[in-house]
Amino acid sequence: MSGIVLRAPSEERLERGITVESAIMRRKSRRRFTARALTFEMLSHVLWAASRIPSAGALYPLEFYAVIGDNAVEGVDAAVYHMRGERLEVHKRGDFREALAVASLHQMFIADAPLTVVIAAEYERTTRRYGDRGVRYVHMEAGHAAQNIYLECESLGLATVAIGAFHDDEVASVLSLPERHRPLYIFPIGFFSER
Repeated sequence: MSGIVLRAPSEERLERGITVESAIMRRKSRRRFTARALTFEMLSHVLWAASRIPSAGALYPLEFYAVIGDNAVEGVDAAVYHMRGERLEVHKRGDFREALAVASLHQMFIADAPLTVVIAAEYERTTRRYGDRGVRYVHMEAGHAAQNIYLECESLGLATVAIGAFHDDEVASVLSLPERHRPLYIFPIGFFSER
């Protein structure tokens, strides 16, 4: 399967977007989401931002998975997708948001979010060169990606929250992650619900 080609932000968007300072000032963790579908551009821009980070030795150990629900992103079927370069490839078909929420210590608001980005790491890409210190570098890179997700969500008018509390093995099982891809961070994303 050729996958879905993601779109980088347009020049117009880059020129008219909010400033970094504004995004930093407004950034909050938000855990309530509406059922309103995201646009394909929103999905693309969040993943674009997540992947535009510095990497120790340019080894890029992070892997990004998008968990998309039924009718949650315009024009995109419910599935777990794996980001490969500028493409999303179907990794596992179906809506796994509720199972992911249960694996995340029953934080059920995850099931309400149209999109959840899961950051996983293949530590060996970095530790092969840097030894045990490479683990630290991988975690730093996850932090870079996390901040970019927060700031891009703020820029797009979306809500998100960083989640580190989950059962690693259960999340890996729900998403059918390869053994070498270890989950580090979970970001449910959607429009904020005032309720």
